[in-house]
Amino acid sequence: MDERSETLSRRAAVSVAVVIALGIVVLAHSAWDLLSRPIAPQWLVLAALTVSTGLVMLRILTVNVAISFSISDTFNIAAAVLFGPSAGAITAALDGLVLSSQFAFTRRTAHRVLFNIAVSAIAIWAAARVFFALAGNRPLDDGPWGAVRLIGLLAVFAAVNYLLNTGLVAMAVSLERRLSPLTVWREHFLNLWATHFGGALAVVPLLMLQRWRPSIGAVELLVLIVPLPAILYTTFRHAVGRVQDQVAHLGQLNRVYVAVIEALAQAVDAKDQVTHDHIRRVQTQSVRLARALGVTGDDELQAIMAASLLHDVGKLSVPEHILNKPGRLTPSEMDVMKRHAPAGADILSVVGFPYPVAPIVRHHHENWDGSGYPDGIAGEAIPIGARVLAVVDCFDALTSHRPYRPRIDDRAALEIIIQRRGTMYDPRVVDTFLELHQCGAAAADADHVAPASSASDAPAAPDANVDRELADLQVVCDLGRACAGSASAVHVVETLWFHLRPHLPASTFVFYAHNDARNTLEAAYGSGPAARELSEAAIPIGDRLSGWVAATRQPIVNSDARLDLDESKREDSDLRSALAVPLEIGSRIAGVLTFYAPDVNAFDEGHRRLAQAAAYAAVQSGIPFAFPLTIAHPLRRLETVQ
Repeated sequence: MDERSETLSRRAAVSVAVVIALGIVVLAHSAWDLLSRPIAPQWLVLAALTVSTGLVMLRILTVNVAISFSISDTFNIAAAVLFGPSAGAITAALDGLVLSSQFAFTRRTAHRVLFNIAVSAIAIWAAARVFFALAGNRPLDDGPWGAVRLIGLLAVFAAVNYLLNTGLVAMAVSLERRLSPLTVWREHFLNLWATHFGGALAVVPLLMLQRWRPSIGAVELLVLIVPLPAILYTTFRHAVGRVQDQVAHLGQLNRVYVAVIEALAQAVDAKDQVTHDHIRRVQTQSVRLARALGVTGDDELQAIMAASLLHDVGKLSVPEHILNKPGRLTPSEMDVMKRHAPAGADILSVVGFPYPVAPIVRHHHENWDGSGYPDGIAGEAIPIGARVLAVVDCFDALTSHRPYRPRIDDRAALEIIIQRRGTMYDPRVVDTFLELHQCGAAAADADHVAPASSASDAPAAPDANVDRELADLQVVCDLGRACAGSASAVHVVETLWFHLRPHLPASTFVFYAHNDARNTLEAAYGSGPAARELSEAAIPIGDRLSGWVAATRQPIVNSDARLDLDESKREDSDLRSALAVPLEIGSRIAGVLTFYAPDVNAFDEGHRRLAQAAAYAAVQSGIPFAFPLTIAHPLRRLETVQ
């Protein structure tokens, strides 16, 4: 528990203790006052009615708090205005004791019961004191305005009772839940004014009757006072029943609503090639971080929860070849990618969330220094939910597996977050996130993995000089002549590797043929120390490195070579960079030529042009490259050319 939490806990304990102590003083004084004079039998009737009706409660369930009330309030008020503050305090204490007995066993602690009794007694006693201070000994004066004056006095009584009763409880709840007292009171107690004012006004006939018949008996009092609260109880019971039915219906609709959100989030995940575990982790950590930053409003927390699931919903409008491209995006591709934030906000604004989800989604790529997108806002102008989401999403992405890049460990990811502190990310958000991570609250799952910058992010090597261009031209001419005499597709790619190997820094080469029936890439020829491992599994089109090249029909230079391996074998591989070019025949993708090197950034633009020329020579050979290729055992040729 941090220092702030300990301080709030101490304040809550002290506040509850003060209220209980004050209640004991009020009750002790009231008991002494009642015992010092004869006890009226009518008051005993009211006390009995208080106890009996207190056993029959109405309960309203709100979002976070269960509010219970009964018609015993009418008898408490009647006892106070008919027999004085002391009688009202004792009656209210009995009522508080009975109501506390109705709590669930887990809530029926000693300090909670004493607090409820003390609050009831203090509120009624203080309200009665104010009532008699204003009314004197005769609440109902003679004259045409006597009834109006009485109603005004009872309204003051009800207001004092209501504000003290609900205010003290709201204070205790706010300290326990670390919320604003005004927020708690407005959300859970504001609508209870009707029961307090209704109970007070129910006493008007009794006071008027007492003026005409001061010696009213206990039986008459019972006959006169019981029907009205009984009618009120029946009315409220039916009303509460209807409300609870509506709440149950809304709860069912909310579950459907959440399910739709989940389905939409999973659709985004599938297109973006991330796991739903990533989204769930981001949601959990975002809410935890927001709470640590002091975000307590239920609407704001609900907005962060929904935005965590749906912040990338706008990516549904981004083409997959851009969304899952392994290398650096071109400026035009980046412009398309940036549209996903406002597009997502536009989609969600139509949904009509009851909390501010769309602003978080729109601004989750804004930077603290104003250099982000789409609107370039800065600092506190960025919604706190967007600032929280930006940090959490970045960290989890950096420590999560993606098909088009490998992971980095937690320490490296935290270093990146720290480097961006004050420029991309809110410094206070970063500092709090680091504190939570150190405590283990934001620790990544064991199977996280993360995106280091793609090798293709590094600047390409300078273009080759004239001598190299002439040498490459000679290689292309040799390839054309050699491929022209090939008898099969496998012989073509074998010839390509034979001529290209001296001119490329690759240690391993694999030709992946396109299986039209299964829409996968399958190794048809390979050579080099890693060829066997790279050929063990088919690659779905669009997946991994070579699958992305097949899907987009665009070459890629210096992407991480390990991405074409199974995840279990990536850590042990010596491969570091890859060059891959598509092999197209007309409008059909026939396969991919992929070259793997043990060094980072091993390939340059000259190598790319050479590989693309080799692919062109293969196509010009006239071999159809139709799957299955014309060889009985294609993988038997793996590692044959060393």
